[in-house]
Amino acid sequence: MAARTLRQMVRRAQEALERPVRPPRRTPWTVRGPPPGEPPSRRWQQPVSVREQVPELDLVTYAERQYYVPGLAKPPPFPPWERGWHDPHHLPHRAPLHQPLRKDRVCYICHQLIKMTEGVKQALWLTKTKLIEGLPPKVLGIMDDPANQLESQDERVRNAIFHACFWATTEAVPRRETYCPVLVEDLLHLCRTMTSKFPSLSKRMLGRNYRLAATWERESVLLQVRGLNGVLLNAMNPIQPVASKDEILATENYTLETFYPILPTVDLQDVNVYEEKNDTGFRKDYPYPHPHTLYFMESNNLRSLRFRPEPLRAKMLMFAFGNALAKARLLYGDEPRVLEQPIVVQSIGTDGRVFQFLVFQLNTTEFASNDGVKNLVWIDSDQLMYTYAQRIPTIKKKVVTVPAGIRGYEPDTFKKFLALYLHGAV
Repeated sequence: MAARTLRQMVRRAQEALERPVRPPRRTPWTVRGPPPGEPPSRRWQQPVSVREQVPELDLVTYAERQYYVPGLAKPPPFPPWERGWHDPHHLPHRAPLHQPLRKDRVCYICHQLIKMTEGVKQALWLTKTKLIEGLPPKVLGIMDDPANQLESQDERVRNAIFHACFWATTEAVPRRETYCPVLVEDLLHLCRTMTSKFPSLSKRMLGRNYRLAATWERESVLLQVRGLNGVLLNAMNPIQPVASKDEILATENYTLETFYPILPTVDLQDVNVYEEKNDTGFRKDYPYPHPHTLYFMESNNLRSLRFRPEPLRAKMLMFAFGNALAKARLLYGDEPRVLEQPIVVQSIGTDGRVFQFLVFQLNTTEFASNDGVKNLVWIDSDQLMYTYAQRIPTIKKKVVTVPAGIRGYEPDTFKKFLALYLHGAV
């Protein structure tokens, strides 16, 4: 019985497939519009505009009023506005394929927002540099000399911390973007008070918002440091080389550390629209032509955008190298060579509490291979100026667990800050 029922179902299905399919009946409920071959009714006709009905009418627009007016027509598009002068911040938009500076070769850019995964190790390979822990002996000698210190130095530094964390703001918890720049400015002001003792300090100038560009090729990879960076202290006279000639020649036997399988350019921005140039960011007739010290203030209050100490040190190294390389290209040309007079650039980075100190010496501009003379960098990491600064005490169960004020002040941190400032003048 079940088999016969199944055969009947199969036969009916076959008959349904063989039966010709007729088009569905056209009704207003199933198909929109008139049947084929019939003229459309007035309901389905496209409305004719007034302009097409009476072409001699004048078009009244809101162009003279320069804002939208209901009932008035939209004016025709205006011609593009010409600024009359070249503004690099407002360039006309062009498609990437039609950019005049577009090139087939990729260039890897390091700018101030780049965070390197491998940190200092990655920056050392990109700049062909040997790392030495701690500050150079010459800087340490300036630091340890009591004649190079301020009168009542610790008290004045404490007042600078109080001013940055407590007096410059009325917030219960001061923001990093507020107290970090204020602290650096106050410390620089304390350093400038040494001008009466060392007159050569008057031959310096702080440069802000300047644009740097330095290009080099590292093992067939085109690299560039470009854009805004920290505040630069310029000087009339360059800093003398920190390492001797024997120490420079000894770097030929040093082997650069690699981090395979990670590429050295993993975090850099790859672009095809760029210009191969080397620019210090200042005119040739600038009276303070030599870079002295870069100051990086990591004052971002958002933790996700903040630079941790290791990426901050890598950024300090890259931009110190970029300033030195741009100056070397200006003095010695673009031909790779071992510099007769190495170029020294210092850098200081801080988040308002922890300081990073760096001294970079550019010895060579030959970056094609890992052989030969290397550059040198001295890094003193994670130097606390104070443990914490708290406006309101922390009270738990009616007991003050963390008192208000500044705790854990470290006087050696400002001594290093002052020694780097005095380097080249003492």
